[in-house]
Amino acid sequence: MSRIPQPAFRRKALFSAIVCATLPAVVAAQDSEPTALEAISVTAERSQASSESTGSYTSGATTTSMKMELGHRETPQAVTVVTRQQMDDFAQNDINDVLEGTTGVTVESVETDRTYYTSRGFDINNFQYDGVGLPAVYDNVQGELDTAFFDRVEVVRGANGLMSGTGNPSATVNFIRKRPTADTNASVAVTGGSWDKKRIVGDLSGSVSESGAVRGRVVAGYEDKDSYLDRYSNEKQMFYGVLEADLTDTTLLTLGHSTQTSDTDSPLWGALPLFYTDGTATDYARSTSTASDWSYWDNTQHNSFVELQQELAGGWRAKGTVFRLENDSESELFYQYGTPDAETEEGLLAYPSQYDLNVEQWVVDTYATGPFNLGNRTHELVLGASWSRSETVDESRYGQGIGNPLPPLNEWDGNYPRPAFDNGVAGSDWTDRETATYAAGRWSLTDSLTAITGLRLTWLDSKGESYGLTKETSYDAVDTPYAGLIYDLNDDHSVYASYTEIFTPQTELDVNRDRLDPIDGVNYELGLKSEFLQDRVNTTVALFQTEQQNVAEAVGTFPGTQDAFYRGVDGVESQGVELEFVGDVTDRIQLFAGYTYVDIEDSDGNSAKSFVPEHLAQLRGTWKVPGIEGLKLGSKVRWQSSISQEQGVATAGPNAGATIVTEQDSYAVLDLMASYDFARDWNATLNVNNVTDEKYIESLKKFGTSAQGFYGEPANASLTVSWVY
Repeated sequence: MSRIPQPAFRRKALFSAIVCATLPAVVAAQDSEPTALEAISVTAERSQASSESTGSYTSGATTTSMKMELGHRETPQAVTVVTRQQMDDFAQNDINDVLEGTTGVTVESVETDRTYYTSRGFDINNFQYDGVGLPAVYDNVQGELDTAFFDRVEVVRGANGLMSGTGNPSATVNFIRKRPTADTNASVAVTGGSWDKKRIVGDLSGSVSESGAVRGRVVAGYEDKDSYLDRYSNEKQMFYGVLEADLTDTTLLTLGHSTQTSDTDSPLWGALPLFYTDGTATDYARSTSTASDWSYWDNTQHNSFVELQQELAGGWRAKGTVFRLENDSESELFYQYGTPDAETEEGLLAYPSQYDLNVEQWVVDTYATGPFNLGNRTHELVLGASWSRSETVDESRYGQGIGNPLPPLNEWDGNYPRPAFDNGVAGSDWTDRETATYAAGRWSLTDSLTAITGLRLTWLDSKGESYGLTKETSYDAVDTPYAGLIYDLNDDHSVYASYTEIFTPQTELDVNRDRLDPIDGVNYELGLKSEFLQDRVNTTVALFQTEQQNVAEAVGTFPGTQDAFYRGVDGVESQGVELEFVGDVTDRIQLFAGYTYVDIEDSDGNSAKSFVPEHLAQLRGTWKVPGIEGLKLGSKVRWQSSISQEQGVATAGPNAGATIVTEQDSYAVLDLMASYDFARDWNATLNVNNVTDEKYIESLKKFGTSAQGFYGEPANASLTVSWVY
């Protein structure tokens, strides 16, 4: 069935037609001599330079916002790039570590092995691998996604529907994988740390053939660690192999595959209760865990891809990618629900369950890009199409003893009999399909003024059911237009403006168990981008505003369940400012600084999503100590303002009937590092995290009867010894 919101569709089509019709006329009106756009390479380069080859905190061109390689000042949106050097300096070994240090991104760890991400107040569900968009089945990541395979991570904030399907106004996260090198390179890094952490990663790259026409790379790793949480432990195994072959002087074939397992014993499913029945806040030891001693959560990800790139005449390039991602999850989990009594600490109940999940996704993406002349000027064009299919199958097998009373958490040691999981079965089996065509142009209007316009047409189709409810929806030819302007004030500074429309299908259910209609809205951004010290330092000042209609808002739970139902709310606005400074300040000092202010309001002008911090700041840097060759010192601090969440009303004590509000005061987490090249090709790096031993709740995203959370890591340390050839 077709559920396209007709008024919004007509408005989008009209806007797109105006943009496409007017730009060629503007360009044709220019009578200057043909001018090539600066910093855009149209020669037969195999690929852009990797960040690991530079050792820098800045990166070259990015492709996340569109398939063109755009420099810092050429992209009319705020972009953060976390390079390999930053990851290595501060032992950012999983994606949570990386995104936690990214401007404007909040990592919502609601459990140990399931994580949500937000930017500008909204969930991030646009992810890419090497610029190829991957439809999100769920708005979360299960298990720990290791960074050993990645050269860098690019994050474009704001709506990016042109390259990632629907226009979600949060951010797009692009994982850029390591690629083979022509020269032989090898490294081994061994890490030991707090809570019996053990880690080893090996990386070998070089030419496979004598001519260098075939190149390969292998990355393999293993990690095993316990935790500050009682009974919790995690074991990871990682493998990544990639092969490049120059079939001709202009044809490049790339084959790659990666596998990662993340096996956890005694994980948190849910977390700790945040308040008592009288409304007062709980305050457990950081090590407290609700997990049983038999529970586990094993996640495996298989990621395969084939790329064929062809250089064409006139500086054009065509590329096709076939990409397969499979996620398998097997678990036996133990959840504790209910609200404890403030005096007796009793009141929690058992909820054991087995849960299996399999998600298989195929993506095919093809495009061509290159320059063309119009109106005596040189412009660039991207034309492409994509297709994807996501098949999701999961099954919940409920355990005996659901609702059994449990001892107080301060007496809980995880000792609970493993039940039979034959108390009912439910699950899902559905398929999402998406087909899209897209086009984008980069128009040289004058020597100083550049415009970028784009349009994506998307067909979405879902069939199947989830826990007895239909998943059947269909949207035809939904258009997502994009427009941006960049004006170069001089050789070092540019101002920009961009506009993107939003169309985001929702999976949330209303009180009648019907899916909510899609979110519709617009995203605006204004900014100033600058480059200093011969482009070694980049800065960004961005002002943004997002207006959305029919945003899901939880209003209750279905009777007899913990599952929330929602309503669509109109007039939700997010606005704010982002500041970023990144670069190699001197030959000895590297810095990254980011600050975000975001204000989220509902249609009545009241504050919304109070669990998202209004203020978020990061600062990290390293200093090569003069006089002591090979010694580098560094620090990293992450600060956020206070957050809160309304949790319903107190049911006992003098505050019975009063609204319960859980609060987390503002806090800062300070990390330190020291690195020393103690011999040729050898390095030792010490990382000390949360040196002030700050105690804080990881997330307040969950609310009401599901209101649970747990505490972040206390002070800890790790030492990495690496050999690099």
